[in-house]
Amino acid sequence: MAALDDLTATIPIDQLAAKLGVDTATAQSAVAAALPALLGGIEANAQDPDGAASLSRALGTKDPSLVEGGVDLDQVDTDDGAKIVRNVFGANQDQVVAALGSDSRTPDQSIIAKVLPMLAPIVMAFLAKQLAGRSGGTQSAATEGGGGLGDVLGGVLGGGGSSGGGLGSVLGGMLGGGGSSGGIDIGGILGGLLGGGKR
Repeated sequence: MAALDDLTATIPIDQLAAKLGVDTATAQSAVAAALPALLGGIEANAQDPDGAASLSRALGTKDPSLVEGGVDLDQVDTDDGAKIVRNVFGANQDQVVAALGSDSRTPDQSIIAKVLPMLAPIVMAFLAKQLAGRSGGTQSAATEGGGGLGDVLGGVLGGGGSSGGGLGSVLGGMLGGGGSSGGIDIGGILGGLLGGGKR
């Protein structure tokens, strides 16, 4: 099972810190807050049928090679990342940023707001890679019907990833069942803001 640590390990903290203009410890704190928030937001969206369909289409357009052999942030499309963040959090984006940035263990809101669009394409590529691996190793197999991602999202996520081993179980394993990071109640923040998945 892919773990949050596996995703975190793909991110070049030194390069991220340089782009953010902060030290590595601050960059690491930002990643520790932002990654679970993004994953939790994706999971919340995927619990809604329309959100699941949208996610299925989006993952089908992502290139898993972005996270293979380590990420080069110069190859990350932050404009696309900003769109992903807007799609994940919707009208609650500012509230999520504010909630994450208000915790004493995380950087301020301005850093969180910058790091989310940098990490969002990485998260999507990572999930696309995981799902392709579960679907015979091809991205097309993971996004086509007939047992592909559409069926996985439609039949598995609502059950908490208890059958089939699809995206629900990928996210569940990465979030450790609780969706928390460093004691921050990510699940509580997202659950209250996203209302169980409606975008």
